[in-house]
Amino acid sequence: MPAELTAWERVEIARGIERPTSLDFISGIFNKFIELHGDRQGKDDGAVTGGIAVIEGEFVTVIGLQKGRTIKENIRRNYGMANPSGYRKALRLMKQAEKFHRPVICFVDTSGAYPGIEAEEKGQGEAIARNLFEMSGLNVPILSIITGEGGSGGALALAVANEVWMLENAVYSILSPEGFASILWKDSKKAAEAAEVMKITAQDLLNLKIIERIIPEEEPVNLINLMNVTEVLKADIISFLHSYKEKSSEEIMVQRYERFRNM
Repeated sequence: MPAELTAWERVEIARGIERPTSLDFISGIFNKFIELHGDRQGKDDGAVTGGIAVIEGEFVTVIGLQKGRTIKENIRRNYGMANPSGYRKALRLMKQAEKFHRPVICFVDTSGAYPGIEAEEKGQGEAIARNLFEMSGLNVPILSIITGEGGSGGALALAVANEVWMLENAVYSILSPEGFASILWKDSKKAAEAAEVMKITAQDLLNLKIIERIIPEEEPVNLINLMNVTEVLKADIISFLHSYKEKSSEEIMVQRYERFRNM
């Protein structure tokens, strides 16, 4: 990937319709995947997918923020913007993983949590805060991978992890460049300028020690060349799992705590 790409160009790549979804990455990395549904409170949010997967004989819990590729899919997936029920489903799966001593792998691709009135009425802020609280004390290793957009608390709700990785053309930020420009300059058209100021690219965040690793993209990843990235990711995930096998539950929690304390 040419180094001269601007931050805004990477934002556009991260948002591209040809960008693989979380389910595309899951199917390309794991040997088996059984999807589980529902938050046990009455809803199944299509913006969050998750279940039990197998990688090289090891069982893990996999959770992803899922966008669609067509208009119909995006409506069903709410364009990857989760409601409270989605975050509660994710938390249910994480607590199940803790019960059965399974590591948690999260794939993050969302512009943010759904900001609608209904979501707020049903406890969007509390659902995100609960995930942050519970993930901080989970006694199994957590790996979060930003594959496209990592937007605001909607992304952070699946990113309180022992390690956070990003694909080379992914972005991770407190809000969108358009929102940042609207607040700072009262002009959303300055989004490209805002993207540079915000330091939202993978290289920026690696330099700031916000993330641990960049997954290279020789060219922007799509369904045709997806295997080039998933082969690297699979090997790196296996290495991550092996590195935490000998750690105690206490060591895993302390390492995660220290990671965020040191930022």
